[in-house]
Amino acid sequence: MDQNQNWERQALEHLLLESLKETRKARRWKAVLRVLTLAVFIGVIFAVFDFRLPGRGIGVEKHTALVTLEGEISSSSMANASDINSSLSSAFENEHSAGVVLRINSPGGSPVQAGMINDEIHRLRKLYPTKPFYVVVEDICASGGYYVAVASDQILVDKASLVGSIGVIMEGFGFTGLMDKLGVTRRMITAGSNKGMMDPFSKENPQQAEMIKTMIDEIHQQFIAVVKEGRGIRLKETPDLFSGRIWNGEQAIKIGLVDGYGTVDSVARDILKAPDVLDYTQKENFAERVAKRFGAEAGSAAGKALIKTPDLR
Repeated sequence: MDQNQNWERQALEHLLLESLKETRKARRWKAVLRVLTLAVFIGVIFAVFDFRLPGRGIGVEKHTALVTLEGEISSSSMANASDINSSLSSAFENEHSAGVVLRINSPGGSPVQAGMINDEIHRLRKLYPTKPFYVVVEDICASGGYYVAVASDQILVDKASLVGSIGVIMEGFGFTGLMDKLGVTRRMITAGSNKGMMDPFSKENPQQAEMIKTMIDEIHQQFIAVVKEGRGIRLKETPDLFSGRIWNGEQAIKIGLVDGYGTVDSVARDILKAPDVLDYTQKENFAERVAKRFGAEAGSAAGKALIKTPDLR
């Protein structure tokens, strides 16, 4: 009887011990899963929300400051004056940046946004006169992109880069012929004889067309003046220099639109002698991406379909 009781006690103790082990193991796995879940959540948060501050990655080390202008220059794009100017300001302000490189890959865009960036570059260069400022062109630096580029010490390209397009365009569509065929009548009431200018559903008004042509001619002359001021005696004027034509990098060097060949790395390594490159470009955060995807982009696209503003592209 004593042996049976002893056996039962040992069996019960064994079961209790195994049960305790399983409970502890389950708790450990639950803790591990919680930690992993938290790590994944934090990883997603950092992937979605960009918490990095431009120009704060290397600390006090000597480096080349890089800002990237990519895509259409527009108030609603990544290449907007506010973000680009803020990035440039941070790059110039850092006392450990040996020089600033603006990498451009843009077909152009808003003359207002391009002009604001050009003005800010001039302000920063006066404020930091000893800090070199270079533009490096990748695939394309046309129109508004070139408007920005001429504010630099030098413009460097690849031999196949596309440069130039010093002109202004304002475009739209006319649907009146189609409307006549469909029997559709446009009903528009305005206060002001020119309020409906460039309306795609109304017949073109020759007087208004001439007004628009005069306006974009004036913007073109402003563009030409900025180019001449920026390039100075390096510019070799040709009959089609300001015609809106585009050149490849090799041709652009010959007529003084750009200064030579180079990349971000070659400027940092060979010219500035600061091979470490630190990117100061402001990144778009999650909230801005969502707003543009579901709101601002739709509104902007609808507006552009009906009303076209002058473009440097």
